[in-house]
Amino acid sequence: MRLLPFAISAAITAGLVFTLSNQWGPMPPVGKFLSPQYGFWQNAEPAGENFDADLQIPGLKAKAEVFLDDRLVPHVFAGNDHDLYFIQGFLHAKFRLFQMDLQTKAAAGRASEIAGIKAINFDKEQRRLGMVYAAEKAVIEIEKDPTSKELFDAYTSGVNAYIRTMTDAEMPVEYKLLNIQPEPWSNLRSALLLKMMAKMLSSGTEHDLANTNAKSVFLPDELKRLYPQVPDSLVPIVPKGTVFETPGIVPVAPATADSLYLGRKDTVNAKEISKPDINNGSNNWVVAGSKTASGAPILCNDPHLELSLPSIWYEIQLVSPTSNTYGVSLPGSPFVVIGFNDSIAWGVTNAQRDVKDYYEIKFRDNSKQEYWFNGKWEKTTLKEEIIKVKGQADVKDTVAYTVFGPVMFDASFSNELSGNRNLAVRWVAHDPSNEGYTFYHLNRAKNYDEYAAAIATFQCPGQNFIFASKTGDIGIWQQGKFPARWDRQGLYVMPGEDSSYMWQGFIPQQENPHAKNPERGFLESANQRPADSTYPYFIPGSYITPRGITIENKLAAMSGITVKDMMALHGNYFNTLAEDIRPLLLANVREEALHPESKKYLQLFRDWDLNASPDSKGQTIYQCWWDSLEVEIWQDDMARVVPETPWPEEQTTMELLKKDSALIYIDNRNTTKRETLAELVTTALNKASADLRKKELAGKLEWTKFKNPSVYHLIKDLKGFARMGLPVGGNGNIINAITHSHGPSWRMIVHMTGQTEAYGVYPGGQNGNPGSRFYDNYVNQWAAGEYNKLWFMHDGDRSDKQVKWIMKFSTGK
Repeated sequence: MRLLPFAISAAITAGLVFTLSNQWGPMPPVGKFLSPQYGFWQNAEPAGENFDADLQIPGLKAKAEVFLDDRLVPHVFAGNDHDLYFIQGFLHAKFRLFQMDLQTKAAAGRASEIAGIKAINFDKEQRRLGMVYAAEKAVIEIEKDPTSKELFDAYTSGVNAYIRTMTDAEMPVEYKLLNIQPEPWSNLRSALLLKMMAKMLSSGTEHDLANTNAKSVFLPDELKRLYPQVPDSLVPIVPKGTVFETPGIVPVAPATADSLYLGRKDTVNAKEISKPDINNGSNNWVVAGSKTASGAPILCNDPHLELSLPSIWYEIQLVSPTSNTYGVSLPGSPFVVIGFNDSIAWGVTNAQRDVKDYYEIKFRDNSKQEYWFNGKWEKTTLKEEIIKVKGQADVKDTVAYTVFGPVMFDASFSNELSGNRNLAVRWVAHDPSNEGYTFYHLNRAKNYDEYAAAIATFQCPGQNFIFASKTGDIGIWQQGKFPARWDRQGLYVMPGEDSSYMWQGFIPQQENPHAKNPERGFLESANQRPADSTYPYFIPGSYITPRGITIENKLAAMSGITVKDMMALHGNYFNTLAEDIRPLLLANVREEALHPESKKYLQLFRDWDLNASPDSKGQTIYQCWWDSLEVEIWQDDMARVVPETPWPEEQTTMELLKKDSALIYIDNRNTTKRETLAELVTTALNKASADLRKKELAGKLEWTKFKNPSVYHLIKDLKGFARMGLPVGGNGNIINAITHSHGPSWRMIVHMTGQTEAYGVYPGGQNGNPGSRFYDNYVNQWAAGEYNKLWFMHDGDRSDKQVKWIMKFSTGK
């Protein structure tokens, strides 16, 4: 090959360097990205990577050590709490920095800086919901307590210590792909992460806007029937028969409630853009020693969230003179969130309670500077929001704050979903709180009383905290700051022109549903309503009933329980709702009117074992048939509601049909003929069969192939960083609650024997670097229902063979 003259070669090289070092559209500067010195090549971790380190870092008070096991789980031993959480912050940043950065930017309404114009409305919504407003209040609360401030400051300092020492070569590959830089951490960003969790777990539990639209069409008695507060099938969290205290607060409905609120027929042309997943939930349960083979309690937990790589969780052990705690933490915040210590274990599920309401505001004019309240014009606080947009000019938005909170929807929220009604949002997460500090105390709790005291100040999102101790106690509390509502308050948009519709107080913490050491020997929660109709407060929410029924039935029938039994229950695929629905479908299907293909699918459905296992065809047929029947029953009635309203829950539809096979909604209001349930059931199967045939021809009739279970990277477009097509079954209302990309994000089992026996797994890995063998090394285990044994290390184990690497920390200049 003929070589170019040096001068020409140098000129071409210089041109390439200039071209490749500048970003073109969405692409990163290719020269820097491909650089052998600090490009993406540097993120390919050698199989034998050595994680030993001797680090001198300013800000530490004393020497400390981190012992990494063969799964890259850090066991942090520090001489004081300050250094403990400093090092936790350092480790979170070292292994999960991009995740922390992206999630808190999104929480603050800054996604457009990364994603461009497609994220503008998302950012507007985050800001109009008051995410930063809520986080700023939380920081004031965090920093009010000297100990809390010291520990959050230490965590923040640890994150920033890593960012300062990180080289370009060590920078996570996502930064290189997106051509962005990490930003310094702060206590505000930790608070933002916790508020994002609050939005994810409490902001999807209300349907005020949709319910308001439904009220324009359906009568009050119809609404109670279609959206019941207490399902017929309910098995509550707190055992039935529990006697509740006389309510400490009795809210009174305003005199105008019937005319201005319950009886008003109007609609709202607005809805949230980023509504959280309806399957956000979880299971937890605990069995007393009276039901176990060992005589010691066993506690289990599996929170259900959107599955992602890197995982939402980071496994860690934190040891200082004040505590020895093991479990999972949230990268971006200190402490262990779900786990155990030397004395107790705890887990959480989502309460599903509605803690957010909307109020209609009357502005004086389009300036939004004043609004009508209690007979006079009051000043708003106007906040100008400047949204930075990648590759585009800044976008400005003005948010008005009222006595209720920020005005989330108004004429200036320029998207196709918002109408001209001015709707302010009142959300418990806006109130000053310090949820993180709950976990500091919980990590150190030694008994039931200390557990109860630790969780008592937890406000939002409401959670079901389950508990077990080595002394044999078991318990559960539904804990949160819950409004004390009068009947049906907050189901619809409320008038905001005076104080009469404001919350009148909160349910006293001691009156939150709870139970300790029940005679039956077990407690469970699976996002169902916490108490039966005898509970003296109105507690709306988005409850999920079937999983709780399954768990209750299984635990009630078990004795001599072992850890293996609990692993099997975590992986249970039994479909309790289908067990109730199948007799109804089989009793009403008219076989003589079925198509040949429909008859084939009917036989498969008849022979189905009611398990949503990966290879199940019966589960696919059931789901498609039932979905088709719901369309036949509800579409004509629900289409009257404009713009939209949620259809009744599957459980509600089943209960209505069991009580009344001539249910009024069976008849199609758009035809002159009167339809019967048998006709609809038969038509639904024929219609479903056409789709099932297509799926079968495509090789997707088996349940796992039908739903394609996947764990995506946080940036979903990066399919090469995802794990798709996992061989798992389950569904959102089944114990093993895996949907397409949502499910058990951490499975944990803790056996409270003298030497704690614990197991856990999540669908990911400890390292957020896609080039690391620790990026997704748990995924196959998780899919197979297998667990890692959790090594609860003690001080005398420093030379144990399970230690693979040691990171030594000392103070530097």
